[in-house]
Amino acid sequence: MRKAAPRLPASLLYRAIRQKDIKINGARCQPGDKLQAGDTVRVYLPDDVLSTDDSLLFLAAPPVVEVVYEDDQILLCNKPQGLLVHEDDSSTPDTLINRILHYLYQKGEWDPQKENSFTPALCNRIDRNTGGIVIAAKTFEALQIISEKIRLREIDKYYLCIVHGNPTPKSGTLKGYHVKDAANNTVTISAKPVPGAKIALTRYRVLEDWKDKSLLEVELLTGRTHQIRAQLAAIGHPLWGDAKYGNSRENARLGNRQALWAYKITFSFTTPAGPLEYLKGKTFSVPVPFAEELRQHKGRTNP
Repeated sequence: MRKAAPRLPASLLYRAIRQKDIKINGARCQPGDKLQAGDTVRVYLPDDVLSTDDSLLFLAAPPVVEVVYEDDQILLCNKPQGLLVHEDDSSTPDTLINRILHYLYQKGEWDPQKENSFTPALCNRIDRNTGGIVIAAKTFEALQIISEKIRLREIDKYYLCIVHGNPTPKSGTLKGYHVKDAANNTVTISAKPVPGAKIALTRYRVLEDWKDKSLLEVELLTGRTHQIRAQLAAIGHPLWGDAKYGNSRENARLGNRQALWAYKITFSFTTPAGPLEYLKGKTFSVPVPFAEELRQHKGRTNP
C-alpha cells in the first residue's frame, strides 16, 4: 500500500485498517497480512490522498503544527527536534514545510490547485536536530519583507543550549572564520582569515553553570551553517548531544539528544516594514524542554 500511495501518512494507513477502510477479499485486514496471487484489495480513502499529483505531496505529512503565533501574513511555529524543515536526499515527505502546508490546506486557507496560488514558504531554517521557532510566510509580500529583515539583521534570534564545561568569560562575542565543506555537510572555524571563509559572529551569555556543563543563551549575529555548534566546539565547549561536533562517547552516555533550541525571536525593525509594521518590537518565545530539566539538576556549583 505504501508503494502504491507513497504520500499516504502511516497514521492514516493504520487508522484506515482499524476502521475497515482497507479490505482484502472483502474481509478486514491486518498490518502484517501478505497478499497472495488473485487477492482483491479494496481501499476506501479520499481521492486527494491517493492522487499522483505532486502538488499534493504535502498531504503525506501530518497537519500537526505547534503554532506560536499566526495571522493572515505569517505563521511562527515551534519545530520539534528530529524533523527536517525541507526535504533532503531521503525524500521523506514528513517535513516542517509540508506539515505547515497540510495545516493551512486543512483550514481552507491555501489550495495549490487554485490558479496563481502562492505557496507558503519558510523564511528561516534550523537543523534537523535543533528545535524551536521557525517563521513561515503565508503571502509573497510577507516572504519578501521577512527575508529582507533577516538579511538586514532586524530580526533577533536567540537560542538556549547546554555545553560541556564552563565557558570563560561568562559572556562575550565569538568571532571566527567559517568554512563550509558541502561534500561532508560540516564546517570548520578558523581564528584567522582563510580563502573562501565568511565571518561568523555569535554572542553568548552563561545563564547557569554546573560542575561539568553550562546553560547558555546565544544570539546569532550572522547566520552561517552550523554556526553555534561549530563555534562553541571551536572554543572547547561543544553542545551536549551534538553528534557532529561533540564528544561521541559522552553523547552516547547522555542519549544523543542535541541540546540546542531556537527559543526566542524579536522583530527589531529599524527600517519600514510595510504591511508587517505591526510586528515591530514584538517578541515571541517558547519553553525549552531541556532547560527546565537542567535547572532541576542537583549539584549546581554556582547558584
